[in-house]
Amino acid sequence: MKLQGKLALITGGSSGIGFETAKLFLQEGASVVITGRDEGKLKAACDVLGGKISSHPVDITSQRDLHRLAAAVSTNQGKIDVLFANAGVAGKTPLGADKGALFDDIINTNLSGVFYTMDAFAQHLADGASVILNGSVHARLGESGFGAYAASKAGVRALGRVFASELAHRAVRVNLVTPGGTYTPIWAGLAPDEESFLKLEKRIARGIPLRRFGRAEEVAKAALFLACSDSSNMTAAEIVVDGGATGAPRGAPMYQDAA
Repeated sequence: MKLQGKLALITGGSSGIGFETAKLFLQEGASVVITGRDEGKLKAACDVLGGKISSHPVDITSQRDLHRLAAAVSTNQGKIDVLFANAGVAGKTPLGADKGALFDDIINTNLSGVFYTMDAFAQHLADGASVILNGSVHARLGESGFGAYAASKAGVRALGRVFASELAHRAVRVNLVTPGGTYTPIWAGLAPDEESFLKLEKRIARGIPLRRFGRAEEVAKAALFLACSDSSNMTAAEIVVDGGATGAPRGAPMYQDAA
């Protein structure tokens, strides 16, 4: 088992990528702590996952809550070996629309929340720990209408490199896993039902060389690689799990089918 005896904490662990990563980490022998805003969803996730799992409701935009959580986890369970800063929100904030409150919420959650999480947990990380930040291809794509989300994820890329530098003296590695279009609940705001989601996926998949959305478990496997000793000489790096959308965009159906 790749994480036998390790303690992992995953923010936003009650659904999507966080949930699948928690499941995989448990299978690989870790004790896992998941966090989220909704206590009911956390309990339901723990009931499904079973094993050495625990949960704590927390708002990652609250520095006070995060410091309390970090102290509690450290006191009750010890130093953290793997920290996956996964929690995030999405939404469209096009120019000319009254989206100020949404813009602030996205930046506060996705960018400030990652910094606050690291600030609270840095002293509670074991020497040699692995930190994984959840990025997004939106940091590169320039997708119309996604100013706040793209800016927040570009900021997370920059933070990852800074954290890697700051923590290198303790052999703490900090890397990013960067999903492209992936089956997760984060799409609910744009596609609230199955029919609208299928239309959305069909449209987006035309820009993906592998012609499909990814699965949350595929991103979880990349996170596992970064969490364990298989990636022991990697820090300030990024693993992109996007079906080739950013690396080989001209291989996408929208270009190939027209050739």
